[in-house]
Amino acid sequence: MSTPVLKKIYQEKVVPELKKSLGLDNPHTVPNLEKIVINSGIRSENSKEWVQEVAKEISKITGQQPVIVNARKSIANFKLREGQPNGVKVTLRGAIMWDFLYKFIGIVLPSIRDFRGVSAKLDGAGNYNYGISDHTIFPEVTVDPGRKNIGMDITIVTTAKDDKSGRELLKLLGMPFRKSSSEAAK
Repeated sequence: MSTPVLKKIYQEKVVPELKKSLGLDNPHTVPNLEKIVINSGIRSENSKEWVQEVAKEISKITGQQPVIVNARKSIANFKLREGQPNGVKVTLRGAIMWDFLYKFIGIVLPSIRDFRGVSAKLDGAGNYNYGISDHTIFPEVTVDPGRKNIGMDITIVTTAKDDKSGRELLKLLGMPFRKSSSEAAK
């Protein structure tokens, strides 16, 4: 099996650049991708068929079978009972993770209408979260009129210790961060 394109770019270009820009000597301390988690919440009043449909669509998008997440406890205000399905998630690692991120950065994000870049805000630990309200931006999904859109959260987990090194890693991998107003003025 061949090495994914983005992983090859990481090994050949990103690692040397990160070592230089972050002042790292040990190659094992260079930030890396750990995993990508895709999570989609499902309203409690939806049927079991809808849960299976969401799982099927997430499977098409990621190339991996998702896990159906059940509620841990009952919450009356949300009409949620313990054990009832309320989400679908999948964790990508290895080659599938690198291929998904390559597709996400190169194909999916640029296909969004009026796309001007993603927010450069990370979570404080070097990880990046991105929310999508319409899953039809992925090329694997066929667009049918009358079909409900599936929203999802994509979390890119890195081994970076802080936001600066995590942002630098993602930027060098090709993540199209939005220019801040101070950068745009230059």
